[in-house]
Amino acid sequence: MVKQEVKALSGKAAIGGPWSLVDFNGELKTSKDFHGKWILVYFGFTHCPDICPEELEKIAEVVDEIDDNPNVPNLTPLFITVDPDRDTIGAMKEYLKEFSQKVIGFTGTSDQIDNVCKAFRVYYSKGPLDEDGDYIVDHTIITYLVGPDGNFVQYYGQNVEAPEFTKSVIEKMKTYKPHYDK
Repeated sequence: MVKQEVKALSGKAAIGGPWSLVDFNGELKTSKDFHGKWILVYFGFTHCPDICPEELEKIAEVVDEIDDNPNVPNLTPLFITVDPDRDTIGAMKEYLKEFSQKVIGFTGTSDQIDNVCKAFRVYYSKGPLDEDGDYIVDHTIITYLVGPDGNFVQYYGQNVEAPEFTKSVIEKMKTYKPHYDK
């Protein structure tokens, strides 16, 4: 069995920060709307053929496991598009219902998406159009754990499987010391 990668960082990482986007119900939300909650943030797009669906299924599994554990707080998963041209409010809502009723989808203007991606250090790039006028978006494949104070806590790469991911989130929740400076 291959050892899965979970990165622990010391000090305060310059990841995350304030953002403002439109959720899949058409409501403007900001990062402050999630203060007081533990959140997972994943960046992807609805036309993704395989990676995003796999990661969303894993996130849904982790969230369900955490929510079923009475010893830790619930976890709110957020899916932020890196393809605002195609990922409308309706497209996000339709896409995410295939994975979990708990995942909240976010879209916005290109500038809003650029800003939140810069805050989380997410790379994304629209690929070339194919013969059908379709395209793929290359993007960072990381899920971010953010504490109830709005600060980045941990990230999980694509190779971290759900059981290890869940175990790590529970450990982070139990040992977390908030820093309310945002």
